[in-house]
Amino acid sequence: MKIYYVYILHCSDNTYYTGITSNLSKRFADHQRGKHKNSYTNSRRPLKLVFYCEFTDVNIAILSEKQIKKWSRAKKEALINNEYEKLPNLSKKKFR
Repeated sequence: MKIYYVYILHCSDNTYYTGITSNLSKRFADHQRGKHKNSYTNSRRPLKLVFYCEFTDVNIAILSEKQIKKWSRAKKEALINNEYEKLPNLSKKKFR
């Protein structure tokens, strides 16, 4: 069974990068050495892996990555810090 990882990197400019991979150690090493010169993380090294979760279904992993990318900084930090009880209150609410 193949495992997929959704991960969050903390960048040197204090931003977060969210990605997906099936080989977390290789992908993190690629980010760290700047393998992809035009990538978001290339000019923001060094990086720190601050969160990852595992999935056995690539489709759920992709949906999770897309969802996390839309989250606010505060919500990502709650996830990183295992403060799951804060997640619902940090959701964006739109009032009309």
